[in-house]
Amino acid sequence: MPGTTTDSPTRLLPLWLLLSALVAPLALADDPIPTGEVTGAKSLSHPSWFKESFLDLAEDVSEAAVADKHVILVMEMNGCPYCYKLVQENFATAPYREFIREHFDVIALNTKGDREVAVTEDMSMSEKEVADLYQVRFTPTLIFLDESNRPVARVSGYRNLDDFKVVLDYVQERAYREQSLNDYAAEKRAAAVYSFRDHPQIQAIDDLASLADRPLAVLFEDAGCVACDALHDGHLADPEVRAILSNLTLVRLDTRSEAPIVDPMGNPTTPKAFAESLGIQYRPSIVLFDRGREITRIESMLYRYHFGGILEYVAGRHYERYPNSPFDYIDVKTAELTAAGKNVAIADE
Repeated sequence: MPGTTTDSPTRLLPLWLLLSALVAPLALADDPIPTGEVTGAKSLSHPSWFKESFLDLAEDVSEAAVADKHVILVMEMNGCPYCYKLVQENFATAPYREFIREHFDVIALNTKGDREVAVTEDMSMSEKEVADLYQVRFTPTLIFLDESNRPVARVSGYRNLDDFKVVLDYVQERAYREQSLNDYAAEKRAAAVYSFRDHPQIQAIDDLASLADRPLAVLFEDAGCVACDALHDGHLADPEVRAILSNLTLVRLDTRSEAPIVDPMGNPTTPKAFAESLGIQYRPSIVLFDRGREITRIESMLYRYHFGGILEYVAGRHYERYPNSPFDYIDVKTAELTAAGKNVAIADE
């Protein structure tokens, strides 16, 4: 019929556009999304003066004792940026590295390694089993052994130069025979170096058991805290971290305070006694609770990605799906981000 033909150019153009619109997404769907990159992993290297051990710890301890030394086991993992930072800053280039060489034998072990280690004369196991024996949950972890092959101090994670030197002095002076590391550190830092900082999300709550229905983050600080200002100026000022904290109740406790409080389990105590019962040796530490029990903790310097990931682990109750470690959740998160084409920086430097 006149005026109704279907083969005119003016009628074909919209059909062509429609077909193009349908075909284009199909073509794009065939193009794989570029995988994102994970950056920040570090290759480990050790100072030449680390001990070339035959991995007979009983023998290593005996040799150290003859020289009036302690043994330090550095439990590390390939690619760990905190291990790299600690070895470089606290050993290789530390202003007190000669002090370490004089008073300690340092032995590095891989927490995922398969080399056989003679822990005692009667017990041998792989490096990764040694990590389990010492309940290593984070890397690096440092175990200090006395002349009886007994652990007398422990450092979990990276420590700044000042805090690490306090631990070295504590062990070298054998102060562990008389007092706890916390008491020793308090005596070393009797003068205040830190004033408590305001933060809009910190709440003043004495009865922590009243918060059982909501994930809880307890921030432990005190006047001797060398690294607390850096935490407030860095992670706690970051908008993304504050967004995660909005799903937690954040409470600060002074580890030197004797004021009465109720802990998350409902026990009357004080901040000082509560910190000691938890074995808090580093300030600032953040212990994360939910439903009246500890889930995990942050007790060392962490880069932004891991710091936020551990908070998310509890704030989103991801621990219910990944009960063994927050890093199981973080690994899955990292895989999802990179699969979506996003880059992940596990280190801030």
